[in-house]
Amino acid sequence: MHVIERLELLLKEAQQAIQSAGNARALEEVRVKYLGKSGLVTEVLKGLSQIAPETRPQVGKASNDVKNRITELLELKQEGFESKGGSELPLGWDPTLPGRRQPMGKMHPLTRVQQEICGIFKSFGFDQVEGSDVETDYYNFQALNVPPDHPARDAQDTFYLQKGLLLRTHMSPIQVRVMEKLKPPFKFVAPGKVYRHEAIDATHHHIFHQVEGVLVDKGIHFGHLKGILDNWVKKFFGSKVETRFRPSFFPFTEPSAEVDISCVFCQGKGCRICKQSGWVEMMGCGMIHPVVFENCRIDPNEWTGFAFGMGVERLTMFKYDIDDIRLFYQNDLRFLKQF
Repeated sequence: MHVIERLELLLKEAQQAIQSAGNARALEEVRVKYLGKSGLVTEVLKGLSQIAPETRPQVGKASNDVKNRITELLELKQEGFESKGGSELPLGWDPTLPGRRQPMGKMHPLTRVQQEICGIFKSFGFDQVEGSDVETDYYNFQALNVPPDHPARDAQDTFYLQKGLLLRTHMSPIQVRVMEKLKPPFKFVAPGKVYRHEAIDATHHHIFHQVEGVLVDKGIHFGHLKGILDNWVKKFFGSKVETRFRPSFFPFTEPSAEVDISCVFCQGKGCRICKQSGWVEMMGCGMIHPVVFENCRIDPNEWTGFAFGMGVERLTMFKYDIDDIRLFYQNDLRFLKQF
């Protein structure tokens, strides 16, 4: 029998078998018989190489036509089953195979903690703002009262780009840009990535996350700053955690302070994490410097305010007892599945 005649006969047999199929399982058996890996039509296609070259194109076209026609008939029959409320399994599915459990995605611990940080401040009435990772020297340094000879400008700390641009080293540039546009009073937090030219080890990374905040209004003083941050710490770590403020220096705030919290691991008794002191450093803060206000066209004689900044990685490490910052960036599912 000629190959093309054989194909025509297979098409007629397949048509009858499809018409006789009473359910989706029987229809799937027909598909496998004719179009499966070892199906009757498939075997014809596999044998094209043994056919005379001059008739091969004609036979190949006939084989594809038969395969396409059988596929159309199978799909029409399947649609008929579905329209009558029958099986909705698509062709090619074996309903006897066990199901495949799809793993559920989880939020990265840094994202989880960053949202928690901002969520608490939002409950205090703060807005949330964002900005570009690429900044100018003016907004990253000059507008924040960082003099030209300040160590933070050193190439060892900052990733400088072309045309006077750089990767922001802190979130404070966003504070300046927002204060330029808004009229006081206002309060907002700014979360995002920052970049510094640092050697990577267990506690340092050249990419990390910060959340910085600003509050500006009339009559704001350091007591307001202490109250806001102390309340935030107790909501984030628990009501038993205490805070203390130590004098410090930042070019963009005056006075400035470092905020410590009682060690969450030993409850202030002393351990290796807090170096037996009972306290761990948590964030920096201070009253916004008058020069910064003037650069933002805000009258420091009429308005006062405070700013603060905290590292998300540091808070996450304390919250979940993680001892190596590199774990956040290695995409190790054994680590990430714990959150």
